Amino acid sequence: MKEEWEPGQLKQKLAETYILTEKAKDEKNKAHYSESEKLLLKVRQIKEELLGTEHLEIAEVNYELAEVYDKQGKYDKAEEMNKKSLSIREKVLEEEHPDTAASYNNLADVYQSQGKYKKAEELYKKAMLISEKVLGEEHPSTAIIYNNLAGVYIGQRKYKLALIYFYKAYKNRISIFGADHPKTQIAYGNLELAYKEFNPDGNFKQWIEEKMNETG
Repeated sequence: MKEEWEPGQLKQKLAETYILTEKAKDEKNKAHYSESEKLLLKVRQIKEELLGTEHLEIAEVNYELAEVYDKQGKYDKAEEMNKKSLSIREKVLEEEHPDTAASYNNLADVYQSQGKYKKAEELYKKAMLISEKVLGEEHPSTAIIYNNLAGVYIGQRKYKLALIYFYKAYKNRISIFGADHPKTQIAYGNLELAYKEFNPDGNFKQWIEEKMNETG
């Protein structure tokens, strides 16, 4: 049971945690993972005292911790934190919410890193369906999931399926950024590599031109 706080005290304490969280993110970006972990654990302890263990802000901290553990290859811990974050988001936000989709996606990332492609595929598909429904096929977050799902199929040598989702990601990037943007060019490169694996003797430029004409 959390301690009762005066509104002013609660606001001040939460402000302190936000500063610590930004420091933790900065340390993570510098690859100072141990320091980032310490700061995030401190943030979580304070927030649990202030808000309880089932608050959305606890889900956010667990989400950040999972990423720190994933960067270090500590996949068991990353899986645990992602599951805790997902559990809270499913209860508070319900399944069809972009943040819940993000938790499915991040948990799938952990499985993909370990070569657990079936588990990763299942979760990426759940994330994709939510993102398509709530955000739309042309949202940047949806493109990320398309790309991740394609990566799972590459890992399983299912190049035809990988092509489908790399193409969706590519079309998304064109729609948002235009054909010449660096992110679009990366998506184009991913698509080309998948095509060459699927059809080594094929003409990629001709294929993509025909594909674009088909879909508009």
